[in-house]
Amino acid sequence: MSTILETGIKAAKEAGAFLFDNRDSISTVTLKKDNSFVTDIDARAEKIIVEIIKAEHPLHGIIGEEGENQSSTDEYTWIIDPIDGTHNYIRGIPLYGVSIGIIRKEKFYAGIIYMPEFSDLYTAELGQGAFKNGTQIFVSDRAEISLCTLSFDSSIRYNPILKPKVLEALGKKVFNVRMFGASTALLTLLAEGKIDISVEFDDKPWDFAAGASLLLEAGGEITDFAGNPATYKTKGYVASNGLVHEEVCETIQPILTDVKR
Repeated sequence: MSTILETGIKAAKEAGAFLFDNRDSISTVTLKKDNSFVTDIDARAEKIIVEIIKAEHPLHGIIGEEGENQSSTDEYTWIIDPIDGTHNYIRGIPLYGVSIGIIRKEKFYAGIIYMPEFSDLYTAELGQGAFKNGTQIFVSDRAEISLCTLSFDSSIRYNPILKPKVLEALGKKVFNVRMFGASTALLTLLAEGKIDISVEFDDKPWDFAAGASLLLEAGGEITDFAGNPATYKTKGYVASNGLVHEEVCETIQPILTDVKR
């Protein structure tokens, strides 16, 4: 295991323990400019992560959801979401996690996701596979979309015309649909083969950078809606087990053409 992954695991576990211990101690909830909520716990958790990274890798870049921004003088950049699933966290729903993605030369290099309520640690590093609690994981082998479970973007309010049309088209093809409200939840479930497809429109880099590494190392695929390989700058993506990926993209593309995003 590389020192980078070791640092990420340490940071994710310490921040996750802090989240778990303070889940009933939220003192402030603020509405951000993007109409999402942030708590005082988010900022404190991000500080824990950043301090650990800076102590071990002071030259690396850092992009944090809650404002941390350190330019890189090295080839690595850490992309941090201290609480992915903040709305779930506020409401006492256990689907939230710490998400730490690492980019090397603009490409997904490693990902660490820790789900405090379940003590589940997910890790991946380029070329080394994806793991849950030390056991290697793989995407599902479902090749027929009619047998697939789809995770769909829960923020329909951001585009109440386009998103329902896409959901209707895909909903007619898949077996069933779920909305988790946390990319840490949906991308780990996808990487370990418990769901088969995910479609998200508004995820930020800190939402999916770690999960993208996990998915790719587990044998899955993540692209933009046109089928181009995703980067951490991609806005809107299809993630899947790879076997039904093309059909999902082909279903979405005509709707995007007809309805302005």
